[in-house]
Amino acid sequence: MYTCVEQRVGVSREVFMELAFWQIVVLAVVQGLTEFLPISSSGHLVVLAAFMTDGDPSRLDLADISVVLHVGTLFSILVFYCDRIWRLLGQDRRAIRPLILGTLPAVVIGLTIEFTCEQLIESPLLAGLMLPVTGLILLWAARRLEGTREYVDLTDRQALLIGLSQAVAILPGISRSGATISAGVRLGLSPRSAATFSFLLAIPAIAGAGLLKAVSLLREAGPTTAWPYLLGGGVISFAVGLLALWWLINWLERGRLRLFAGWCIPLGIAVTIWQLLR
Repeated sequence: MYTCVEQRVGVSREVFMELAFWQIVVLAVVQGLTEFLPISSSGHLVVLAAFMTDGDPSRLDLADISVVLHVGTLFSILVFYCDRIWRLLGQDRRAIRPLILGTLPAVVIGLTIEFTCEQLIESPLLAGLMLPVTGLILLWAARRLEGTREYVDLTDRQALLIGLSQAVAILPGISRSGATISAGVRLGLSPRSAATFSFLLAIPAIAGAGLLKAVSLLREAGPTTAWPYLLGGGVISFAVGLLALWWLINWLERGRLRLFAGWCIPLGIAVTIWQLLR
């Protein structure tokens, strides 16, 4: 088991298990669904990797496929919200400042973890402990009466608060979409507006994290997974991501955000028990 200060530098990549195509398909589907549904993509991928490796996800080198899967879900956002992104150059340009402020906490905290405690985010036990926290966050947000404000009207303080919720979601098991949408709703945004701001905020976060991983991957002599497999995984995560975005917006408008807590809480308890009994 790696400690917080240990790095993989100097470790031959051949010690890792190679990903079969069926594993990439499963990971791509899970990534596409959980990146947007408020149930934590990082938590599900860590737990799934632990199942695939008999409880030791460090044996599975997810670096290369993770980059491509995240790029796939990033394109899902760009396609789904293309009109909103275009409006940032015109009538919604007031939202650019809140988006910049909301991105800063994730940059600071994300880079700190990346360079000091990267193995923290690969712990299935931590994911199990944090999944119920996501469930409680969703229940907390559901108690707020539906707001009517738009994200372009966010104050600097409110944008930073939503940004802090995104930064906390770096921990596996804390849903980025769940935390940011919940924070937006509690600050008086309408559910649709909170979701829009959440996913616009995800663009620099996912792109930045993907770029860091891609640079690190190339320095390690390139991907171990065949390019056709990688591209196939990216296409799958893109398609499933579009479906998940439509599903989430539909449920938000029907006031069903709390129902996702019914998945996160029992799953987190089950994963925690599994890890403690190992």
